[in-house]
Amino acid sequence: MRNISWVKDSVFYHIYPLGAFGCPRENRGEETAGHRILKLIDWIPHLTKLGVNALYLGPIWESGTHGYDTFDYYKLDSRLGTNDDFKKVVEKCHAAGIKVVLDGVFNHVGRGHKAFLDIKEKRENSSYKEWISGLNFGGNNWYNDGFSYDCWSGAQELVKLNYWCQDVNNHILGAVEMWINEFDIDGLRLDAADCIQRDFFKRLKYFTEEKKSTFWLMGEIIHGDYNIYVNDEMLDAVTNYECWKGIYSSHNDHNYFEINYAMKRQWGQGGMYYGKYLYNFVDNHDVNRIYTLLKEKENIYPVYTLLFTMPGLPSIYYGSEWGIEGDKTKGEGDYALRPEIEVEKMNNPELIDHIKTLAEIRKDSESLKTGRYDEVQVKNETLVFARALDNEYVIVALNNTSEEKTLTFDYRGQHFDVVLPPHGSKIIK
Repeated sequence: MRNISWVKDSVFYHIYPLGAFGCPRENRGEETAGHRILKLIDWIPHLTKLGVNALYLGPIWESGTHGYDTFDYYKLDSRLGTNDDFKKVVEKCHAAGIKVVLDGVFNHVGRGHKAFLDIKEKRENSSYKEWISGLNFGGNNWYNDGFSYDCWSGAQELVKLNYWCQDVNNHILGAVEMWINEFDIDGLRLDAADCIQRDFFKRLKYFTEEKKSTFWLMGEIIHGDYNIYVNDEMLDAVTNYECWKGIYSSHNDHNYFEINYAMKRQWGQGGMYYGKYLYNFVDNHDVNRIYTLLKEKENIYPVYTLLFTMPGLPSIYYGSEWGIEGDKTKGEGDYALRPEIEVEKMNNPELIDHIKTLAEIRKDSESLKTGRYDEVQVKNETLVFARALDNEYVIVALNNTSEEKTLTFDYRGQHFDVVLPPHGSKIIK
């Protein structure tokens, strides 16, 4: 019997391990090997202090560079350590009450994957030639291999797998089974989910339910109707990019109408995703840090209040709880978003306390975890909404300006007068 009730109570934390733990950018085998994943154990007290009880780890499987070019789905990246190292990490996380979700990069592999290497060597005689989507021995590629193939978004170092091939399905499901059986992982985030044959997600959901009834599946989806993927047959959640954009631009443009419209559309009365728990975030490994995105840095406080009080699952991207910056347009590309961090050297107690308080409030409120979204009062510079569950509700008020704001409004027959500090917020229970 499937039971993922733990998800609605979750506060997620997203780490990109190859960056956070200081791994060399290129995997050179023994030369770059280490036990860096064990550093994660030192982060656990910080996570529990924040109120985190679910951890999403970016790619950790053996790869050539950034982790999304997988070489071996059955092995921890040697730069991070050994499979035994990771087993220790999961045990420590579980002992602290923290679920562990891994990045499932299943759309494509790196050119160092065994299937691709065998094709390079044996060409038409390779037993793996059905594994690669669009394989054409009459074509060529950037690397002058003498054949062409489908890849992710034009990047020929990311070789697309062919899910019409049963051996590919078995290879991936076998890896998932191993990480569940041997490491007791709690879920997967499916990279580039919109590029994968949808029937695979149906097989994956059935397969994981049989292995672990509490197993959770979340997909990376940017555009379109999320209901295509979030349903009883496929995934449990997707990345909520619609609201990601609305959160920061509503504060930058002093236009709370934008995020209010998105939240009403998604979770208001009759909303498209009412009753579903989308994965909410204000930044991640692919987009600029929230502190960089905000024109008025002080708005980071109402931004995090919104993240923790809007419907769905809140997720913090490592480092942003200290207000660090990261801009992928300034020369380093995505690496600027994925820095090494020594947790004991970080300091921003005011923001940490704000997030910690928000996590505590959310965990104690069924309305904030499962209630619908009710618009109460929306203006350009202030927003008031309620999260209502039956006869219970929580009211949230936000101010995106440098001025104190006095708000007057009614909700469910009760009158409220609220004073909001500059760039401030209030949660009324």
